[in-house]
Amino acid sequence: MRLVFMGTPEFSVPSLERLIASQHQVVAVYTQPDRPAGRGRNLVSSPVKTAAARHGLQVVQPPTLKSAEAVAQLADFRPDVVVVAAFGQILPQSVLEIPPYGCVNVHPSLLPKFRGASPVASAILSGEEITGVTIMLQEAGLDTGPVLARAAISISPHDNTGSLTGKLSLISVYLLQEALGGWLRGEIVPRPQNEAEATYYAHLTKEEGEIDWQLSAVEIWRRVRAFNPWPGCYTKWHGKQLKIIEAVVLPEKGRKAGEVVALPGGEAEMCIGTGDGMLGVRRVQLEGRRVMTSAEFLRGQRDFVGAVLPS
Repeated sequence: MRLVFMGTPEFSVPSLERLIASQHQVVAVYTQPDRPAGRGRNLVSSPVKTAAARHGLQVVQPPTLKSAEAVAQLADFRPDVVVVAAFGQILPQSVLEIPPYGCVNVHPSLLPKFRGASPVASAILSGEEITGVTIMLQEAGLDTGPVLARAAISISPHDNTGSLTGKLSLISVYLLQEALGGWLRGEIVPRPQNEAEATYYAHLTKEEGEIDWQLSAVEIWRRVRAFNPWPGCYTKWHGKQLKIIEAVVLPEKGRKAGEVVALPGGEAEMCIGTGDGMLGVRRVQLEGRRVMTSAEFLRGQRDFVGAVLPS
């Protein structure tokens, strides 16, 4: 089969690599345009573009697929099927109609739960114990298409969005191979999603990372994990942003929200009061500094203990 692959972040790369190694022919790779990044704001290629270039594949980076020119260019590749994995654009109906076998999408959640742009972080924020990967046929709606295959995994209390995305990326490789093969051979009957169980989540924003210490310790702990690596879960200290990199919920109570307490030799070297319970802090990063343990941070910020952080 002639395949066009569409993807952008690191999550998509293992699936692309597997398709390149398969019996199918990857005739083009679509990814988002290069974006400015870093202090110099230099243009940076996506991980998918880098992987495609390494294999000598043709890379296409349209700012949109809604133009007649973009649709015609895709049609010229004569794809039998388009495989989409975190591409970053909604495909219009004119694109969905091009490949005879449709557009097969890799989505890192157990659809219909957590449709939208932030499924991995949303699963952690919601306190889910299980998540997974869904392979589906794309429709014009947002993640509404019929399901070809699903695989579930447990969410570890130590998982953050970065580590969980990595796990789901590897699962996607094998699930996609199995589902795509079965679909192309006519062995899989797509199953419609149950709309009554659908939930939607939008893109995360940087502002969501700021900690409200009036929330419970459990809620803040989930946010610390869900917003790692982006946008980070942070508070303010001496006018600078202080990110909480790793935390744990502690049984201690009786402190006001935002109050900092030292716990030498404990499960965390310091803890912070919340609206319900205490948040043990293991690792932090002060703006402009490296990530460090809470013990290292306290040695350099002796007035931190006893402070009350803003909510």
